This record gives sequence, structure tokens and C-alpha cells, in this order.
Amino acid sequence: MNSERIWAVIPAAGIGARMNSDIPKQYLKIEDKTILEYSINRFLEHSKIYKVVVALSPNDSYWEELPYKDNPRVLTTTGGVDRVDSVAAALAFIRESEGAESDWVMVHDAARPCLSSRHIDNLITSKESSPDGATLAVGAIDTVKQANKRQTIEKTIDRDMVWLAQTPQFFPLGTLKHAIDSALKEGQTVTDEASAMEFAGYHPSLVIGSRKNIKITEQEDLLLASIWLSHGID
Repeated sequence: MNSERIWAVIPAAGIGARMNSDIPKQYLKIEDKTILEYSINRFLEHSKIYKVVVALSPNDSYWEELPYKDNPRVLTTTGGVDRVDSVAAALAFIRESEGAESDWVMVHDAARPCLSSRHIDNLITSKESSPDGATLAVGAIDTVKQANKRQTIEKTIDRDMVWLAQTPQFFPLGTLKHAIDSALKEGQTVTDEASAMEFAGYHPSLVIGSRKNIKITEQEDLLLASIWLSHGID
């Protein structure tokens, strides 16, 4: 058995309220596929990804319509109220099934359909030099302002020190599970997996991503994603 298999985890239990859509945003379609299908397929197409675990809402009524029912590499588990709860559930599912402490996981947003296989490769390569794990990220290009509660500017931040985290985020399974469990127990706000690792004292690396790897949040993002996907990601 390979002692360092790589799993993909996709938390897909959210509803995407900011989209003002009648259905969860991950089930909106771009051309003939849902956003979630694009996200899943990127990992299924990659030879180094062992299996994909998707954390779904207990009230999900859309998943059964997708073409993964008989795919042995796509597994599902029940997610939680918040993203971190869904990731924690997926990690526990992996450990309780066949996952080893030494396995690694790539956690990817369900609503990022434009991931490049090249960036999956770059994350996997980063494992050799970054045992604390890594996340895709892009540097800030605009002038960055820090605001106060009145929504007036407090100061300008050096943008050379600012990176915008993306996904996938790539960590050892056992270490990430412990970090998330500990952060939640201590009442920490966990906005992504890297933040949980930071709370635990680790220093994940930043792997340069792409601005094409957008997260679908608002209606205009659907058009951008459609353009990128129609022109090919890699």
C-alpha cells in the first residue's frame, strides 16, 4: 500500500447565499456541466489523486443527478453548517475508512471550477520542501487599504506582503485533522485549512496560483469562469 496517497476533499454543503440563486451555487451550470463537476473532474483526471471525498449537505437533493454514482473514486459524506465543519467531517471519514496518518489531502472549494492540473502538480512538488503543507495563492496587485468599522481608511498596507489564498490547500492528513480539531475546540475562527495550521504553529508555504482560478461568488463570476473554461485552463 502506498503510504502517502493523496486525497482530494471538496466541501460542498454550502448554499452560496450571495449568488441570489434558487439552487446552491455549486450546482449552477456552465455550458453542460455543473460548477461542482468541473471541480471534481480536475482531480479525477489527475493520475496522482487517489480518491475524491465530497462533503454534502444532509438536505442535498441535487447530487444524485450528477454522474458519479458508480465511480469508485468519488465518495461522499455528510458535511456541516460551516465550511470547516464539512472539511472536518471529510477528514474524519477518510481516517475511518482507509486513510493513513501519512496520507496527504488537497482541500478544494466546490465553487472553483477553473483549477489547472499544473497547479495540482506544483502543490505536490512543494511537499518535498514544505512538510508543513502549502496553499495556492496570488499576490495582491491593487493598492491595499486597511479600514475601520466606519469604513474609512486607517492605513495603506504594503501589498508586497499581501497574498490572497486560493485552493487547493495541501496538508498531511493527520496533521491537518489535529489542527482543525484543536482550533475548533479552542473556539478559533477557521476560514481555511491554512489558518488552522497557523493556529497550531505551522508555517505553510505559498505556491503561486492563477487569477483564472476564481471562486464563483457572484453572478459576474459565472461569465468569467465560462470564458476561461471555453479557452482551456492548461
